[in-house]
Formats: sequence, structure tokens, C-alpha cells
Amino acid sequence: MKFFLNGEEREVNVDADTPLLWFIRDTLEMTGTKFGCGMGLCGACTVHLNGQAVRSCITPVSAVEGQQITTIEGLSDGESLHPVQSAWVKHNVPQCGYCQPGQIMSASALLAGNSNPSDDDIDVAMAGNVCRCGTYPRIKAAIKTAATELAYEAKKGGVNNG
Repeated sequence: MKFFLNGEEREVNVDADTPLLWFIRDTLEMTGTKFGCGMGLCGACTVHLNGQAVRSCITPVSAVEGQQITTIEGLSDGESLHPVQSAWVKHNVPQCGYCQPGQIMSASALLAGNSNPSDDDIDVAMAGNVCRCGTYPRIKAAIKTAATELAYEAKKGGVNNG
């Protein structure tokens, strides 16, 4: 099986039912995507599958054959942070930081599909991401800041939306 991870074609030489998370972390040694609950409930393992937020702990590698996967390592353009990542820094969102890659991936997927989310839109999109430190108000503020930045960048002529 083959798929694209952060823009690079990858060959998968594991059992078809192996969770994508373990292929990313154990085989490719990309540890930005975190293991949390193993049941798709906490959001720590969130990645993008063709731009949509999915839980990699419950997504078998067989389900991503020929697809585009983006991890936290592939969200930025390599030279500058993605606007969501910049907003996270600006608002000092992380406390322990463990959930943050998944939070950022969910937020960036939201903003890729909804450039001006309401509080309710944010709540719905982020509901599956648990932060045990309770940084939810800072997360929401960062998402709003990132939405403003993405709108500004779009007017200027483009941004990497993940």
C-alpha cells in the first residue's frame, strides 16, 4: 500500500489493520502525533486525511491507501509556522502541551473549511479534543486569531491551509 504523508509518497509495509498512528510513530518515527486513549475519543492523535480531521489511532493504514495525510510536522510550510501554530504561540495556549498537536490539527481543519467560525462552530469542531489542563478559552481565542490571520493572508495572496 502507498499513501502520501506530508506531501511525500510512503510505502506501507505493515498489516492492513495497523492503526495509522502506530505506522507514523513507530515505523516513521514521527512523534508529533500523540497516543492518548486509543479509542478515537480524546483527539491527541488527530491528523488530516485529505484535509479532514481524523483520529489516527482508529484509522487503519488500509483506509488511507492512495490518500493525502498531513501530520503536525507537515502543517507548516517548513519556513514559517502555520497561522494556527502562530496563534497558539501568541495566546500561550499549551500548558502541558500533550494534546496540542491534535488540537492544532482539528483547529486547522476547521479553518480550512470555515474561515469565519462562530463560537458554536468552534465548540462543535473542537468537542472531540480533550485538554486536561483546561486551556479551552485560550484555544478558542487562538482559533479566532488564526481565522483573522488566514483571512488577511488570503487577501494578500495565499497561505498554506494544511
